[in-house]
Amino acid sequence: MSLFWRIFGLNAVVLGAATALLLWAPVTVSVPVLLTEAVILVGGLAVMLVANAALLRIGLAPLERLTRRMTTVDLLRPGQRLPVPGHGGFAELISTFNAMLDRLETERATSSARALSAQEAERRRIAQELHDEVGQSMTAVLLGLKRAADRAPEPLRAELQQAQEITRESLDEVRRLARRLRPGVLEDLGLVSALTSLTTDFATHTGLDVRRRFTPDLPSLDHDRELVLYRVAQESRTNTARHAEAARVEVDLRHTPAAVVLHITDDGRGIGAAGEGAGIRGMRERALLISAALDIDEGPGGGTRVSLSVPRPAKDA
Repeated sequence: MSLFWRIFGLNAVVLGAATALLLWAPVTVSVPVLLTEAVILVGGLAVMLVANAALLRIGLAPLERLTRRMTTVDLLRPGQRLPVPGHGGFAELISTFNAMLDRLETERATSSARALSAQEAERRRIAQELHDEVGQSMTAVLLGLKRAADRAPEPLRAELQQAQEITRESLDEVRRLARRLRPGVLEDLGLVSALTSLTTDFATHTGLDVRRRFTPDLPSLDHDRELVLYRVAQESRTNTARHAEAARVEVDLRHTPAAVVLHITDDGRGIGAAGEGAGIRGMRERALLISAALDIDEGPGGGTRVSLSVPRPAKDA
């Protein structure tokens, strides 16, 4: 039934009931209207309005549910569909809405895959240039400063050695940035070694207590799945260092018969009422690319807990 006929039918029921009461009820209207007659008429009108409002609320309930879902739907949380109530106009409207969400989620996943692929390619290019161009140039400068310091008189030698230390620290920072942009350890040694290197570097530069628990005999994953796990861990580490004010971080990597699960928990102040920023939304987009489930909530003892469940390939599940 279309929306027009649904509303028309509801109003017809109310008006028909009122007409029947006027025809068969022992009620008359005098001129001028008596007080008792006015009370009866006003009461009947009130009953009609209440009945009409109740029937319209029931009849339009699917439309209200659709409106609420339209205001809260998030393409980064797929699967938010409404049940289709039977047949007719409302059913067709809700079916069209669900089909639209299917199309939008597919298009979003496709565009995100292209964007993230381009992003990873740009990261590799920048990392390569940092390593080959900037790194080699700074290495040449460092060697030149060393030769100059060896030949310089004592007062100037101390200044050159200080410049040499500054250059060495800058070179280490450039190499660290290159490793963050392009996780060569992940490509060469695998996920566990890459996460170990990532957490060790994080503990060194932040002074936080980082605890790792990696289950042995993890199943083999393809490069895309390993990269998503690594990038989520990397972004979680960045958020913890910038916002959490934490003292301890726990990184737990385990596997189940169906998935590889990564838990990252800190004892900081938690995400609270703060909205999701670009980093968290980026993690959700990466998770969608491999049909992984990402949950970000409060940890068991406070703080923030990031859980990423990556489904294993079909042949390993």
